[in-house]
Amino acid sequence: MMENTKLPVRTWYIAMAFMTYSKKGISAVELQRQLGHSRYDTIWSLMHRIRGAMGKRDALYGLEGEIGFDEGYFEVATKDSEKKKLKRGRGSQGQCNVAVMAESTPLEDPDTGEKSSHCRYFKMKVLDSHRSEEIDGTVEENFDKRSIVFSDKSTSYVNISDYVEMHIMEKSGKQTTATTLKWIHIIINYANRNLLGNFHEIKGEYLQLYLNEFVYKLNRRYFGEKLLTDSYSPT
Repeated sequence: MMENTKLPVRTWYIAMAFMTYSKKGISAVELQRQLGHSRYDTIWSLMHRIRGAMGKRDALYGLEGEIGFDEGYFEVATKDSEKKKLKRGRGSQGQCNVAVMAESTPLEDPDTGEKSSHCRYFKMKVLDSHRSEEIDGTVEENFDKRSIVFSDKSTSYVNISDYVEMHIMEKSGKQTTATTLKWIHIIINYANRNLLGNFHEIKGEYLQLYLNEFVYKLNRRYFGEKLLTDSYSPT
């Protein structure tokens, strides 16, 4: 991450602290001000290197158990500075498509017997297409083979069962969104507010880096002061 850099190590650690401890994220302009650095481009590049490292760290771990899988469409800035609109569900050609994955742990209240799911870890990956081959590769790369995957009945998901223990498909609708894929849609909305609220315009080529930072902090939301040094370790 720091290869060929001319910045002091102290600057890197301060930048990492600001980026990890800030719940809502910090812009390059604000980090530049906090560091007292004269060049915006240098700080912008530093932040992207850190985001890349965050993504590589999370890539070391796979999801397991019960996993929800769906796609979201994120707003990105185009070359002519026009914007593409974020929305859920399948959108028009050209929208930035992201695979969103949520690992849930089934919980049962010992007194009432009521069942619910507590979400542990997430993954988000920018996809180049809706083709089943890309979905298959994403599942194989990120899921434990003993997992149970829940999704809607997209034709792109027909081969998921080849890579996990069980794949349960439900017809897309309000009920599925509110129950089976609840955490998926919560996180799509949360990511939308977080990214657009802090960075306003994100070019599609850099979206994965911003998602790396978002997911890295989300997966460590209970780490407290250990956020900068620790990493989650699914069991």
